[in-house]
Amino acid sequence: MATTERPPSRLRAWMLEGLSDMGKGVQQAPHAEPEAPHKGQRWYRVMCLTGVDYFSTLGYQPGIAALAAGLLSPIATIVLVIVTLAGALPVYRRVAEESPHGEGSIAMLERLLSFWKGKLFVLTLLGFAATDFLITITLSAADASTHLVENPHLTSVLHGKEMLITLILVALLGAVFLKGFLEAIGVAVALVVVYLGLNVVVVAVGFWHVLTASHVVTDWTSALTAEHGNVFAMIGVSLLVFPKLALGLSGFETGVAVMPHVQGEPGDTEENPKGRIRDTKKLLTAAALIMSVFLIATSFITTVLIPEKEFKSGGQANGRALAYLAHEYLGNAFGTVYDVSTIAILWFAGASAMAGLLNLMPRYLPRYGMAPHWARAVRPMVIVFTLVGFLVTWIFDADVDAQGGAYATGVLVLMSSAAIAVTIAAHRAQQRNWTIAFATVSAVLLYVTVANVIERPDGVKIGACFIAGIILVSLLSRLARAFELRVTSVTLDGMAERFIRDMSSRKIRFIANEPDRRDKAEYRDKIEQIQNDNDIPGEDFVFVEVTVLDPSEFEAGLTVRGEVLHNRYRVLTLESSSIPNALAALLLHVRDSTNCTPHIYFEWTEGNPFANFLRFFLFGQGEVAPVTREVLREAEPDRARRPRVHTG
Repeated sequence: MATTERPPSRLRAWMLEGLSDMGKGVQQAPHAEPEAPHKGQRWYRVMCLTGVDYFSTLGYQPGIAALAAGLLSPIATIVLVIVTLAGALPVYRRVAEESPHGEGSIAMLERLLSFWKGKLFVLTLLGFAATDFLITITLSAADASTHLVENPHLTSVLHGKEMLITLILVALLGAVFLKGFLEAIGVAVALVVVYLGLNVVVVAVGFWHVLTASHVVTDWTSALTAEHGNVFAMIGVSLLVFPKLALGLSGFETGVAVMPHVQGEPGDTEENPKGRIRDTKKLLTAAALIMSVFLIATSFITTVLIPEKEFKSGGQANGRALAYLAHEYLGNAFGTVYDVSTIAILWFAGASAMAGLLNLMPRYLPRYGMAPHWARAVRPMVIVFTLVGFLVTWIFDADVDAQGGAYATGVLVLMSSAAIAVTIAAHRAQQRNWTIAFATVSAVLLYVTVANVIERPDGVKIGACFIAGIILVSLLSRLARAFELRVTSVTLDGMAERFIRDMSSRKIRFIANEPDRRDKAEYRDKIEQIQNDNDIPGEDFVFVEVTVLDPSEFEAGLTVRGEVLHNRYRVLTLESSSIPNALAALLLHVRDSTNCTPHIYFEWTEGNPFANFLRFFLFGQGEVAPVTREVLREAEPDRARRPRVHTG
């Protein structure tokens, strides 16, 4: 089925280079050159990539907790940590087992539904994933610009230029990924090591001041007791404000999305990557434990050491509580170093989100026919996501608070879907205890999601815009590619090969037949009809019958089986998502294998042409003859070499 193509230009070759750079499992476009095997990275290095998203929330999470819970911030944070370690971590460790190629919970849920229901469901989840990952990029860049502008040395120079700074940071992130993915991991490792090291210093100095000024703890506990009375009231209020702290759960979805970059063991196979699964579990556990320790420690020292008014809008600790402590107790020189580190990791927090997008979207949209072939390549998609990041930044005016609702909604919807997916997986595996445990986690996460949506409905509205955009672009792309040859390979069994070889010494004639009763009369009447309609003698025909399986699928291989019915009629049977595509692929394969031009005979389909086209678009059937001819015309521009289509 190969056709002559011009060699690609240098720019096109560079843009489409490295189709497997983002990990195994991304199917390459037809005619793409094979890529070298992806070697992957050690799990702790990949942890730094997902960690730039997860750990960077320390830049704003203590302030968010203080604003949401006030004096209860440390206790509410402990509730968050319990949900993290007892809920989110076990869920995503199970997701890593069930979906080791980085598709995450979306792939697990995709297997539960088929046909267009499954595709639309996946597109909806991809919309929330796009919300999560893209808002991660823009929100983190916006927060980095806020830290930069609020630095005492730069406020007078940069005030009011947050939008420009944010756009520059988003562009720089895209430039890193255009350069290459390995460079992104190297930058992530350096940023995480420096940032966590500086936070250890800030936390240690903070605890030293708490110990040397013991009255601050006494003042805090007294005020806490006076405000809430007893421990049970404190826990109850902490549960109520918990949805506002949900950003502290971000990072798990990207943790499994970047799984293909984990090296694993030399004996790993794509079917059974045991080493990758084991090391990804280490990655998720280590990240969760590190973050849990920092969350509890930072929420405590910021609550007892920073005056409450400083957390509010316009206060010096608003959105930068730890930076406030760094300047207050370690001086402006160290504080500036801390600011630079925070700005860098917040900027690069979008790297894990970009990696997640580049790993997730090409796995689904091109396979559904809902994106062009170049969507499987890294660099074009980096440019697309960077431009969308510019648009989101402009729409939200680089405002961190305005994007928080959308970010939390995307995170929580994906985490809830993951919890539901592993609950179903455990139930199917007849693991009763795990089913109950995961169902409980699902209920908690669904409560948090609903509470967040009620309080901040803008998040669902923004997510709905992403979903509507993805579905619209996907359907338009599928419509534009409707006549594209979608069969990736053609395989004939022994009997089918024998039929083709026998006919190649004469004229190769096929009859397209819609299988009905498959009795002797059906085939006899069909031959008579074709002879009368086309005025051709003889009975040297082979019938071709296509059974449509899942019409919503776009690309697949084609297996052709031959059989002789009623001791007389030769029949080739095919299974495909589209009758015209299957027939066109068979004709081109027969032409290439025999160097003969095959002929195929149809009868016209009755009915409205537009309705028949919709039947083809949605259900793979409809007006078969003209669509088969159009697929052949698209696949083979040379008319002299094109198989012949006859309709009577």
